[in-house]
Amino acid sequence: MLRYFSPSYISAGFVAVLVGYAGAGAIVFQAANAAGATPDQISSWLWAVGIGMGVSSIGLTLFYRQPILIAWSTPGAALLATSLPGIPMGDAIGAFLFSSVLLTLCGVTGLFQKIMAFVPQSLASALLAAVLLRFGLDAFVALEADVVMVGAMVFVFLVAKQFMPRYVIPLTLLTGVAIAFFGGQISPVEAEFSLTLPVFVVPSFDISTLIGVGIPLFIVTMASQNVPGIAVLRGHGYDAPASPLIGWSGFTGVLLAPFGGYAFNLAAITAALCMSPDVHPDPEKRYPAVLWASVFYILAGLFGAAITALFIAFPAALVMAIAGLALLSTIANSLESALKEEVERDAAILTFAVTASGMTLLSIGAPFWGIVIGMCAYLFRKHFTGRVKV
Repeated sequence: MLRYFSPSYISAGFVAVLVGYAGAGAIVFQAANAAGATPDQISSWLWAVGIGMGVSSIGLTLFYRQPILIAWSTPGAALLATSLPGIPMGDAIGAFLFSSVLLTLCGVTGLFQKIMAFVPQSLASALLAAVLLRFGLDAFVALEADVVMVGAMVFVFLVAKQFMPRYVIPLTLLTGVAIAFFGGQISPVEAEFSLTLPVFVVPSFDISTLIGVGIPLFIVTMASQNVPGIAVLRGHGYDAPASPLIGWSGFTGVLLAPFGGYAFNLAAITAALCMSPDVHPDPEKRYPAVLWASVFYILAGLFGAAITALFIAFPAALVMAIAGLALLSTIANSLESALKEEVERDAAILTFAVTASGMTLLSIGAPFWGIVIGMCAYLFRKHFTGRVKV
């Protein structure tokens, strides 16, 4: 049991949740405000996403003994922030429920797994590297913003990587937190630490809202979240079946939609933080990091706005730096895997380039188009040369 309390597990789980909330927590607030939510309902949304992510992640991780992290749909929240104004709360909840039912059906029928089974490992690795690339680059953008703090973090990272690789992320994080704290860069948290009570909203179903909000929410969650989420798992060598993961994350949304749990999906970036070689050299022993992330998610749900405010209080440069440094090993390993097979290299580099570009087409993000264009290149070469094996 004591092995679960390794600093590398705890710090990886904390960093994953910190990056998730600091990077996208404000978007959830915006989405709830756009729906006209009351303060109690906003707290309920935070309760629903925190409890949903934490409980489902614990269940799936323990069942498969693999690091499976469930997250909220960040692009989904951004979509809601622009599409919910003027829509009654009951209709919005109905759209959440409708989208979650579609996600559940996509998992139960096995359709998603059949599609992803055709994606070669090289393309999945290229997709993963591209999704994470921005975070690796941002670590050094943060260096420009705060030379002292981020410079010290980079120095500790390099030294610990050589002499204490198991503790590289905890030591790097502590260095950043200490410098930020003594430098007065951590904002004071004024919210009260009180338990959040869920607020049930009776869903109503308006056809135009289901089509205009529910279906786009389903599409962006599948294309921009679940596709890279599976790529993260496969890129790290984990073989948990895709369809049950999609099905259970969708079902979590069905249960929690009336409380504000608008969409749940496989995590990509935050999951990669829990799968890094820095967490544990043995991939089979990395899953406790997700259990710690789940604990922090549940705490964030139980204490709602207060915990969210705590995560957001960390300076942006610290969050950017620790996320980027923690993901460097994963980016390097993914690029190596993506470019290893010469006959698949062109397709892999196309997948990487399109995904890393950040393009959006038809309101669907770059990860989806990266895998589509990469697969077209892969199948084109397979058809005309016969050299690529499926």
